[in-house]
Amino acid sequence: MAEKQDLLTPGATKAGNGEYAFRMADLKQLDLGPDYATTRGFVVEGERMLVGLGRIPKGTISEPHWHPNEQWIYILEGKSEMVIEGKAVVGTPGMVVYIPAKAVHEARSTGDTDLVFFTCKDRSHGIAGIKA
Repeated sequence: MAEKQDLLTPGATKAGNGEYAFRMADLKQLDLGPDYATTRGFVVEGERMLVGLGRIPKGTISEPHWHPNEQWIYILEGKSEMVIEGKAVVGTPGMVVYIPAKAVHEARSTGDTDLVFFTCKDRSHGIAGIKA
């Protein structure tokens, strides 16, 4: 496995060097939005991409933040009311949401259950953003 210093997300799992398949629930759970969100989940970093499985507890918010890397979010469970660059976006299961690099955005978990999502980003930055 690659050395820990190769990770952009502290505590993430590094893919490659014979490691190709990962059961997310078996990985170390991380704070995915320290300082601005209640989001927790799992992260695997490859050479050029990283993926995460996140959960935002119902009724909580990921405060406005941004990151240098673009992001894709695929909603698995729950409902999210987001604001991306000032535009309101409602996310429900089966939807994919695009967040451009450097775009200020926020998300509120508004459904009857926690918001669960799969996310993918390029590795120009780790999983967590920067509070706006």
